[in-house]
Amino acid sequence: MRFKLYALILFASVSFSAQAQSIFEKWPALDQYHEVMAATFHPSEEGNLAPLKSRSGELKSKSARLAATAIPAEFNSPMILSAIKELKKESKAIDKEVRKGKLTDQELTKSMAALHDVFHKIVGLCQDGH
Repeated sequence: MRFKLYALILFASVSFSAQAQSIFEKWPALDQYHEVMAATFHPSEEGNLAPLKSRSGELKSKSARLAATAIPAEFNSPMILSAIKELKKESKAIDKEVRKGKLTDQELTKSMAALHDVFHKIVGLCQDGH
């Protein structure tokens, strides 16, 4: 029984990974944002905010570029447009807060987790065909 559960989890994660790769191949600006997101979010989960503090400006600029580039037709929808606007707004806000230096590490980690959720919302909408 345990083996079947592990096999199912492995299949689901491989399937998600393949779908995400396809999305990123079709939408290079989203892939470029993803590269910075991964490099800043995952360390923040472990309490390491140095990458976020040094690269918050990249999150801001990559989100602006993402918002300015054409969305591949198969992903273009009002829901995705709205999520991209939210991603741009929150990326800009995190960069501003990092530069101010007034948030606690806990507050910054919470903001980064929320931004990560918005990013995954976009990827999920692309997978669902919205």
